[in-house]
Amino acid sequence: MYALNLKKLIFIWAGLGFLILLSNCKNKQSKADEVDQIANKQTNETQKSIEETKMTLLCFGNSLTAGLGLNEEEAWPSLLQKRLDSLHLDYRVVNAGLSGETSSGGLNRIDWVLRQRPDIFILELGANDMLRGLDVQSTSENLNGILEKLLSKYPDCKIIIAGMMSPPNMGKTYEQAFNNIFPQLSKEFNAELIPFFLEGVAGVEELNLPDGKHPNAEGQRIVLENVWNSLKNLLKQAS
Repeated sequence: MYALNLKKLIFIWAGLGFLILLSNCKNKQSKADEVDQIANKQTNETQKSIEETKMTLLCFGNSLTAGLGLNEEEAWPSLLQKRLDSLHLDYRVVNAGLSGETSSGGLNRIDWVLRQRPDIFILELGANDMLRGLDVQSTSENLNGILEKLLSKYPDCKIIIAGMMSPPNMGKTYEQAFNNIFPQLSKEFNAELIPFFLEGVAGVEELNLPDGKHPNAEGQRIVLENVWNSLKNLLKQAS
């Protein structure tokens, strides 16, 4: 009887020992998980802090900026980010391109986009207005409205205007009026001007997608150089 009770006690003690060991292991794992969570939180906060110290370069446009038909990393804003990173320039490039966007759509969308503060703003809109034969005066007023909203909220923001050109088949009067929008905007808002955003790409079959309107991956690299030629002036001023 005594031996039986002793066996029961040994069994109970062994069980309690196992439970204590298991509890200790769980406590250690819990503490390890807690340490990991704290470390991950600190890492995320550090990365967020680094991102917040970077200046923001906002690319506001249509499918030519969005990179229609391409992978995101092939579009010129992504290529621009890689170049800035390679030069150790602390800029965060935001691609706010939207396929099919007109100047009117951009004016309606700009308030939402400006919830993040841009230090440099690249305006690339107007091509879809031209392709649809929309009134030139309305296009000009819409683009003016976008820039006025930008500067009313962020008066120190630097601006780059991406110039577009109308093909001759739109008629001489329309062509001249449309082409003049962008130099006039540049002068009025003291902005850098890309004389023709698609310089060296427009009309070159091997640099465009099958639709003949949107740059392919190789064409995007040329567009980047067009942007860079104007952007580097602002980067020099900032440095």
